[in-house]
Amino acid sequence: MASVRERLTSVMGHLNPSSASSGKTALLQKNPDDIVITFAARTPLTKARKGGLKDTRIDDLLISLLEIVREKSKIDPNLVEDVCLGNVLAGSQGYVARASVLAAGFPISTAASVANRFCSSGLLAIQQIANQIIAGSIEVGIAVGAESMSTCPDDGAPQMSTRITEHPIGKQNLMPMGHTSENVAEQFNISREQHDAFAARSFHKAEVAQKAGWFNDEIVPITVQFTDPKTGEVMTKVITADDGPRYGTTPESLSKIRAAFPQWSPSATTGGNASQITDGAAAILLMKRKKAEELGQPILGKFVGATVVGLEPRIMGIGPSLAIPKVLGKVGLAIGDVDVFEINEAFASMGVYCVEKLGLDPAKVNPRGGAIALGHPLGCTGARQVVTALSELRRTNTRIAVTSMCVGTGMGMAGVFVSEH
Repeated sequence: MASVRERLTSVMGHLNPSSASSGKTALLQKNPDDIVITFAARTPLTKARKGGLKDTRIDDLLISLLEIVREKSKIDPNLVEDVCLGNVLAGSQGYVARASVLAAGFPISTAASVANRFCSSGLLAIQQIANQIIAGSIEVGIAVGAESMSTCPDDGAPQMSTRITEHPIGKQNLMPMGHTSENVAEQFNISREQHDAFAARSFHKAEVAQKAGWFNDEIVPITVQFTDPKTGEVMTKVITADDGPRYGTTPESLSKIRAAFPQWSPSATTGGNASQITDGAAAILLMKRKKAEELGQPILGKFVGATVVGLEPRIMGIGPSLAIPKVLGKVGLAIGDVDVFEINEAFASMGVYCVEKLGLDPAKVNPRGGAIALGHPLGCTGARQVVTALSELRRTNTRIAVTSMCVGTGMGMAGVFVSEH
């Protein structure tokens, strides 16, 4: 019956403005048991194998960010009971997570775990820490999304059983992600011109945001060892800014880039209108409101909820078009109640489709640019989007954000957050 009620709430929220308004009013209320965010920050995002983080191992990246969380949040590390790492590509993730937590100055009583649902891993880490707090298992936890695509390359799907390779749906999970992008473009008639126009908007938004300094309160500088590719000299560098935005990018300049996947029709995806391969990490400190008030922790916002959907792997990119209405229905919101949508730009094809299908105001979608301009460190993105969304809500003095992403193997995830600036 719960699922029936949720669907009815979703429908009525879209059809009845007063219902949607009451849902928003309820969402903005402050309750002692709310799951709140008291610290949120990210490293710069830099190009894999080229950028400032190219020589930084996943454990060093994680240790550095956790040290920053411990120091800047002023949380007593003895109070942190679990750290959940959202990560996709690192080997021996369990070892990496637990050992990095200890090396970052947290006590032996701080546990560690790993969440891996491909591109939604960072959001899943947030959800898992929040759910533990809701259940009473822990009181304070940290969710981290981190990926070093420079040192942990993506080798794609492994060899699988014939029971999968001969299954009409299961075998779709052998498709490279680029193939799924072309499937979306072909099935939903998304032209190359639409791809490039969408990508150019992402680059332009990121350029505006970077020049205006909007990213400054998202990013914490990180000190790393960097090997000069020309001389081989190893030096200490402080990485302070994203290196993905390409100033002056236009649809015309993007149109000159050759197709990345000419073997699959309509061959509209290029290196200019797809997400960049990137390194980076983001972290979120969570607890109940009453705990934050007890500790004197500043409340930046709250986690309202998240959900996941499944769909055909061959068109996995459209996942947000299903996940966003589902999560809005669960929390009693309408599309118009949302101030910011952070939708991961895995490919322009899925970005164009999701914005059009949901009827979103393009100005509300990725107002600082998305993964096409900033990059997509797989395990990091779900957490990075939350850091970005809360910062943008503060800047614009607005309240409600939805974060969402498509997920390889045919899924979509979405979360709802409220800023309390």
